[in-house]
Amino acid sequence: MVQDDSDALQQERWRTQWLDWAQQLGFSQIAVAPVDLSDAEPGLLAWLNAQCHGEMHYMQRHGLRRARPAELVPGTLSVITARMNYLPPSVSPEWVQRETARLSNSQQAVISLYARGRDYHKVMRSRLQQLATRIEQQLGPLGTRVFTDSAPVLEAELAVRSGLGWRGKHTLVLDREAGSMFFLGEIFVNRALSPTAPVTDHCGSCQACLQACPTQAIVEPYRLDARRCISYLTIEHPGAIPEPLRALMGNRIYGCDDCQLVCPWNKYAQFAVLPDFEQRHPLATATLLQLWGWDEPTFLAATEGSPIRRIGHERWLRNLAVALGNALRAAPSAQAASLRAALAQRRDHPSELVREHVGWALAQ
Repeated sequence: MVQDDSDALQQERWRTQWLDWAQQLGFSQIAVAPVDLSDAEPGLLAWLNAQCHGEMHYMQRHGLRRARPAELVPGTLSVITARMNYLPPSVSPEWVQRETARLSNSQQAVISLYARGRDYHKVMRSRLQQLATRIEQQLGPLGTRVFTDSAPVLEAELAVRSGLGWRGKHTLVLDREAGSMFFLGEIFVNRALSPTAPVTDHCGSCQACLQACPTQAIVEPYRLDARRCISYLTIEHPGAIPEPLRALMGNRIYGCDDCQLVCPWNKYAQFAVLPDFEQRHPLATATLLQLWGWDEPTFLAATEGSPIRRIGHERWLRNLAVALGNALRAAPSAQAASLRAALAQRRDHPSELVREHVGWALAQ
């Protein structure tokens, strides 16, 4: 887009004002991405054709629309991208060491850090809409639509092209001043805006995330096979967890942060400014046995407003059964008896999915 100096200066002023508004709403950074993502289409097609999306059929169904913002929302000429930090302040400055220690305690239930507070979809969507409304009031009549992990949008690609960070080898977006512990959101607009400049890649020769992945889901730099990813298996996957992967899951019952825990850039991760992402008790400290004891009403009450709730009680028990089986394998005889007794209580659960995983766990 050709601009004269006055137009470029005006757009710079706009972005400065937008950033101020965004920070008031809890965002840490905003930028502007172009809508032409055509050179990302071959990689997307190759990933889909290799079935790396697993049973996330919506990805195949939407196909290349994910790389074509103007087809998803007709008339879109630019995308305003936004970043919001989610690292709970209560995890303390030693959060990496603390989380790593929890992973090594097989009796503890480990839930991904992003999921210990309120559902980010609701928090970000509301605040993105507030930001979009303020931008519309400033610029005059403007068509906008907001997204946060809620539509076929190549969020990471748009974030990278707008300069919010670079694509790490684990496929997450990284920033030199914020690591990767943040959510992404977008505002599609029907007005041509000057894109902000992308940043350079700073992963270098580091292979820490590839080496740390418990299931080797990062099959090569910048390529993730969701079918092996613990986050996918515990959240998106609806059926039985493949047996060869169960022992590798350890005590991770919802999501997985391993690739982020070892990333050197996350020593710069910024804490959330919104109280919404603070850890909920007991999700931050519970043992496997404590959570295994939840019946469905307790599960629904404890996860109200949480992203965890959407997997339902059945998959929650499936995930816990796998973790309990892994704990049973490592437990001394005194602890093993209590683990077996707890598992046995759900041996005749109405769900075949739960029964199958309980049987596997008891056999460990």
